[in-house]
Amino acid sequence: MSRPFRFGVNLLDPAAADEWRAKCRRAEELGYDVILVPDHLGLPAPFPALVAAAQATERPRVGTFVLNAGFWNPALLAREVATTDALTGGRLELGLGTGYVRAEHDAAGLPYGSPRERVDHLERTVAELDRLLGSADHLPRPVQSRVPVLIGANGDRMLRLTAEHADIAAFTGARPGDTAGTLDPLTAEELDERVARYRELARHRPAPAELNLLIQLVAVTDDPEPVLKPLLERRPGTTVEQAMALPIVLAGPLEDVVAKVRAQRERYGFSYLTVLEPFMEAFAPVLARLREESV
Repeated sequence: MSRPFRFGVNLLDPAAADEWRAKCRRAEELGYDVILVPDHLGLPAPFPALVAAAQATERPRVGTFVLNAGFWNPALLAREVATTDALTGGRLELGLGTGYVRAEHDAAGLPYGSPRERVDHLERTVAELDRLLGSADHLPRPVQSRVPVLIGANGDRMLRLTAEHADIAAFTGARPGDTAGTLDPLTAEELDERVARYRELARHRPAPAELNLLIQLVAVTDDPEPVLKPLLERRPGTTVEQAMALPIVLAGPLEDVVAKVRAQRERYGFSYLTVLEPFMEAFAPVLARLREESV
């Protein structure tokens, strides 16, 4: 039986207090289940932004999507997580990743490391968070007995780590194209293989994780080609039909987009979708229609 849908929005734009609270309330009004904040230089600092989001709203959970583990010392991160969970009334979900933008590490004066070293650090971070937050002696204490952990993954080692530790397995539907932060979308067939690999690694779990997909583009329109033009320019030789078939793209008439979301839950198991802030309003009719169907 399919999990019910959950929908999150990743808020990217820094804002003053009143504006930040207003857009968090707007996300709640539109029906989003989770208000999320990423972890990049130049964007809002995750934990204070999430505390403010929780204070401005009543229903949505809040989360990081995702923390760059290379920015964080595990002991200090455990303090941040516990404090934020307490100040948000136990609404926190902790998203973790390795980080993939070298320039941000350089600007922060932090080592970037090889892919192996970055995964090693994330693995140590996850283990330390489990140990520290799982100890009754750790202060401060989170409200939740376990703060749900989301790990964003694509490669085999990351999928293994996700299978072993994550309550939510997040798929970007893309791979880093370079260390500057560009992403190369996966085709539907490539994502099939990655999800199948995850399921193989997670077959021992007593309970399945929730599966998340980050949607990179949303356009509810009868003429999607103009909206897809920037994507087509970055992928020479890609047709409009091929772009529309990418799992991370939701473009077309409302009924077609709704049908694609439902089909991807059936095909891959994605019941938790995250959209980026620029598409928060555009995705709202899709969210509303899917809510109507689940009643």
